[in-house]
Amino acid sequence: MNLSTRVRSLSDFKANAAEILLDLEKRGEPLVITQNGQAKAILQDLGAYEKTQESLALLKILALGSRQVEAGKSMPLAGAAARVKAKRAAA
Repeated sequence: MNLSTRVRSLSDFKANAAEILLDLEKRGEPLVITQNGQAKAILQDLGAYEKTQESLALLKILALGSRQVEAGKSMPLAGAAARVKAKRAAA
């Protein structure tokens, strides 16, 4: 995706909002909105935004897991499975 090809001015967006929103939904790619010739905002379809947020959440979980492994806060799979089985049996 090349954002330099997906640029619209704020005045163009105001004049053509409905058409631009349909295009966003169809393409699923963000759009750069400019004001006075400078990039000011990114406009993104809701579905694409939600996918981005899910990806960020997964990356945060992976980073947290990596930090826990580096800090020695991990255990072998067999040990984790045994803990889960013990908790299930106690419930």
